[in-house]
Amino acid sequence: MRLRTPRQGIAVAAGRVFAGPVSWMSPSRNANCCGALHYINTDWDAWTVRVGRRAAHRHNSDFPIPRNSCAELRRFFKKNDMSRGFFNVVAPMLIALSLLLLARPAVCDPSDPPPAPLNERLLTVPVDSSPLVRLKVTLYMPSRGGPFPLALVNHGSSHDPANAPRVADEFIPYYFLSRGYAVAMPMMRGYAGSEGYLRPHGCDIMGIGLDAAQDIRKVLDYLKRQPGIDAAHIVVAGKSMGGWNTLAFGALNPPDVKGLMSFAGGVKESDCASSDAGLISGAGQFGARTRLRSIWFFGENDQIFATSTWQAMFRQYTAAGAHAELVDYGAFQKDAHAMTASGAGLPLWVKKADAFLASIDMPSEEVNPEYLPARAPASNAYADINDLSAVPYLSDAQREKLYRGFLAAPLPRAMAIGLTNGTWASGGFDPAAAAMKNCWKITKYCQLYAVDNAVVWPRLESEPPVTKFAALSDVAAVPYLGAPGRQAYGKFLTAHRPRAFAVAPDGAWGAASGLDPINDALAACANGHRGCRLYAVDSDVVWAGR
Repeated sequence: MRLRTPRQGIAVAAGRVFAGPVSWMSPSRNANCCGALHYINTDWDAWTVRVGRRAAHRHNSDFPIPRNSCAELRRFFKKNDMSRGFFNVVAPMLIALSLLLLARPAVCDPSDPPPAPLNERLLTVPVDSSPLVRLKVTLYMPSRGGPFPLALVNHGSSHDPANAPRVADEFIPYYFLSRGYAVAMPMMRGYAGSEGYLRPHGCDIMGIGLDAAQDIRKVLDYLKRQPGIDAAHIVVAGKSMGGWNTLAFGALNPPDVKGLMSFAGGVKESDCASSDAGLISGAGQFGARTRLRSIWFFGENDQIFATSTWQAMFRQYTAAGAHAELVDYGAFQKDAHAMTASGAGLPLWVKKADAFLASIDMPSEEVNPEYLPARAPASNAYADINDLSAVPYLSDAQREKLYRGFLAAPLPRAMAIGLTNGTWASGGFDPAAAAMKNCWKITKYCQLYAVDNAVVWPRLESEPPVTKFAALSDVAAVPYLGAPGRQAYGKFLTAHRPRAFAVAPDGAWGAASGLDPINDALAACANGHRGCRLYAVDSDVVWAGR
């Protein structure tokens, strides 16, 4: 049965735009999975499933069903002696549910690796002979070039050392890989397969670091003999306890190291009631011995080290004669101590790190961009990040479920939108890439809509420059139109984006919303009329006057 309903103005059906009469086809009453079924139309408002050759509903999403899925499901039902009628009901529901799962947002694993080979090697390095103690060292190397400058990165402490991950705060090694470095990550004694144990020092915070410094020295000597390592270009870095151990190693003034990088460096000793005082005093003593340049990174909402503590540490360190730079990157999410474990933290420290490396004659240019998340498109004036009405293509229900979910997600995050659906991702190596990948699984013509707190959706390529002819909502300002045309413009203002409205000198008009609204609006206006020009696109008036 075919229903024909004339409607003048704007109609949206499966992402297409029609001006004038619109036709709908009702679902086939005898549809079956491998016969008449070509689309599953999921009504996001009512969570119902319709089956048919084609069903056009304003707020529905159309998904083509692969024939292989139908064949496999048919064999399953036949094998289990299920009736054809039952199959016709259940099979579409099973497929629809699987597609609904695909549309769910992704909360990405922070340990997701970059889409580039790490060329990982696990080394066992002896650091003590009586008794024998061997440390596990993870070594990453870029795939191109060599020999490579070396970044030795020291890790922080853990409440469960034996089960600690071999690689933590992944964006530090990824950063160095992107700059063409080999990256070595030694595990402290008792951590993740390393032998031995850490000696207790009580409130001698300086002694904790100096013990680790001796092991770092032996690991570095071993690494310098490895193939592919440029032993003349070495930098040592560390996070948290690893940052403190890095400063302790610097106090040995190693002649083969160019500089030191400490990220939230410090130690909290459980059997010391005055760890902060020990950190401040120890920093001063390290500073008196250190001739290497260093850079320190701290945030003001660090949940382990108070701002007053790390500021006093830095003052004591530099007052004693050490050459250091402090980067105070302010507050970061809920805990600045976790900044290097998140891609959202990269803008806070990468440029400073590049400048520091360049100042100590170490490589600082990005040569392997695949090891860091792709740069997000520039923010634009398309819409405010909190403006749900500006989100293109999606129905009101999809905006409420998907976009509000995106706005509530922690950074880093990204939202991708296609013709009939969208998805967002949060966390992980590159949420923008994850959102785009998942979006293309469930719809077509996907683009990034927002990244973190910025809308990056591009203006339509053929959109004329924005003018200040009139306010978008000023219906009376639209030229040429009579009463029916002004009524149509009022409806245009309620249409989903992307959208366009065109007018002609004889009062004709065309409006469209969907994949190519500019051309569709101009074509609808020009049907028997001349001189059609765009008046408005999305939220902008583009009319330049008569």
